[in-house]
Amino acid sequence: MHPKGRWFTNRYFITGTAFVLWLLFFDKNDLWLQLKRTRELSKLQKSEQVMEQRMAGAKQELGLLKTDPQTLEKFAREKYLMKRDNEDLFLVSTDSSSVR
Repeated sequence: MHPKGRWFTNRYFITGTAFVLWLLFFDKNDLWLQLKRTRELSKLQKSEQVMEQRMAGAKQELGLLKTDPQTLEKFAREKYLMKRDNEDLFLVSTDSSSVR
């Protein structure tokens, strides 16, 4: 049997330790790169969820625009500043920097 301190000189222990250190710090896919990629993946998944919610809202709005003429008129008036022939259009700015 080996004394307690002899396992440090065991060639299998030294080789295994060197291999683990190589993988953790010196390999092209080291531990820090994997952690960075995991954080980036998490951010991208959150961004994907936000985009899916926006797409669902846009699809719902598109459905309303295709089926409801009042919604279509409201959309045209608000987004594209359209008006009827017998109407006058007044734009009111809510930006406080333009008021002096």
